[in-house]
Amino acid sequence: LEGLAYELSSARYTQPEGCRPAMNAYRCEGCIRICFELAGVQRADIDLRIEPRRVLLRGTRRTPEPASSRPQQILALEIDNGPFAREVRLPAEVIPEQVTAEQRDGLLWIELPLRLTS
Repeated sequence: LEGLAYELSSARYTQPEGCRPAMNAYRCEGCIRICFELAGVQRADIDLRIEPRRVLLRGTRRTPEPASSRPQQILALEIDNGPFAREVRLPAEVIPEQVTAEQRDGLLWIELPLRLTS
């Protein structure tokens, strides 16, 4: 019975349509840099696709729970969880094959080299 009560109480806090991670974007010399806030998201749960004029980010953030014991009651559940997606239209064409990404301190940094036009 305790397990059922826990499942029912946590179900009403889930994000049915997913969430949109916060983002900062910068145009720098020779590139565009984008930073997504992805605290608590494992690298294996991220799907990143780069096209010449857009970035597509999808994934899943699992609900963080105490590791030592199962909660008896949820007092607050404010951290977004479940599937997320974000599409960013780029103001200039980038070179998808040269994109680099680094995940650190709960942030995903993406560097998108600009395609030089003559």
